[in-house]
Amino acid sequence: YPGDPGVSATLAPVDKLDLSPRIGLAWSPKSQDNGFAGKLLGAPGSTSVRASFGMFYTAIDAAAISVLAANAPYGTTYTSPAPPLFATPFVTAADGTSYGQPFPYTFAPLDSSRSHPDANIDWTNYEPISGIPGYDVHNRTPYTEEWMLSVERQAGPNTVLEASYVGTSTQHQRVLIEANPGNPALCLSLSQPDEVMPGTLTCGAGGEDSVYYPAAGGQVNGTRGPLGANFGSNALQANIGHADYNALELSARHTSGRLEFAGAYTYGKSLDQSSNLGEEVNPFNPALSYAISSFDVKHNFVLSYDYQLPVDRFLRRNRLANQITSGWSLSGITRMASGFPVTMINNGDNSLIGTNPNGVNNSSIDEPDWNGAPLRLSSNPRGDGNNYFDTADFGMNAPGTPGSAKRRFFYGPGADNYDMALSKSLALGDSRSLVFRVEGFNVFNHAQFNGPTAVDGNVGSATFGDTISAAPPRILQGAVKLAF
Repeated sequence: YPGDPGVSATLAPVDKLDLSPRIGLAWSPKSQDNGFAGKLLGAPGSTSVRASFGMFYTAIDAAAISVLAANAPYGTTYTSPAPPLFATPFVTAADGTSYGQPFPYTFAPLDSSRSHPDANIDWTNYEPISGIPGYDVHNRTPYTEEWMLSVERQAGPNTVLEASYVGTSTQHQRVLIEANPGNPALCLSLSQPDEVMPGTLTCGAGGEDSVYYPAAGGQVNGTRGPLGANFGSNALQANIGHADYNALELSARHTSGRLEFAGAYTYGKSLDQSSNLGEEVNPFNPALSYAISSFDVKHNFVLSYDYQLPVDRFLRRNRLANQITSGWSLSGITRMASGFPVTMINNGDNSLIGTNPNGVNNSSIDEPDWNGAPLRLSSNPRGDGNNYFDTADFGMNAPGTPGSAKRRFFYGPGADNYDMALSKSLALGDSRSLVFRVEGFNVFNHAQFNGPTAVDGNVGSATFGDTISAAPPRILQGAVKLAF
């Protein structure tokens, strides 16, 4: 920038291969007086201000799309519409009905389409088509906007301080969403014995694909739509997700003589509609699934250090004593952080939407009901019988509703961990040395109930509300290294 030699800015070129705009700014402010501004900014070159903004597009990862093997007759994955026999997986165990052998694989005719289906296929062998996620043909390219502002200040010859604000906003994230959800209102209208013909099924959890006979007459072939009764639960990988992250970052680095350390603190928050492809979003209102990310850590402080112990200053006597007393150092990493959010879930189907087709692969959108009372989080789960929050405030979500609790809205126990090492370097001539190390992880053996699954948030589990996992206890190890 010609107006001020202390300012520089760059605008990334845009060409036919890269359409992502990016801009950056670097400025080294200075003051000519010795007043407050001069003390704040320091000597010329002691302070720098940087800012940037960028928009970044990304390809949709092939690893996730590769699981879209599809159903028979054209796919390589087969989902039986009824319980099969192990030896004959394409034959129903109950009555021996054959659902067709999809292997060896045959390709669909080149002229087949939705409006011109393959006339040689008996589709009743594969209906209801369900279970395998599809790819939404309306998907758009995901992109992320990133911005930051930082101020860096040299404080003396050996210390640097920095404060930064960073933010990101991601659009068109790929999420899993049910393409053929059940109609809760329709199911509830058929849920009582007097609402259906005598002796016939009533609608309830998991009943989206059953046939019902209303008391007023007629027949209801399941409650799903808009694809209808020929399809079961079919989730789509759709790029309708949105995520945000904002954080304040503070850091300090110091190097002088015997001591080196670097400390960093982050106060941030990440929000999204789905933290992984297994978390389905609400098919009627995806915004209801917007909550704290499963990996969010609100407060995170990390200190790393290395200190050359001054033992030789006090015990130096002769050459042998020097060998023993010199070369000692204490190093370590200390981390104090808030916990990960607790994921609240009900893997049943009280919502009557039917969004849990694969079980182990994806979770239901159902969450518990919460009465809004204080959670009374435990400060010491180990001393409170492993119970972390008051489970009396939660219950099964009411039939026909997804639950009043957010997927994640409070945090589990945090981390308070110390890893340390004591080492001794022994010189063996001019070019060789022997290093002895004793290392300790979780040195003070403090129980670390920290992690995304540390607290059980499944309202249907016997351990609901309990801390069910912890990081390893104290571990000690020794090592010897020869450098030459």
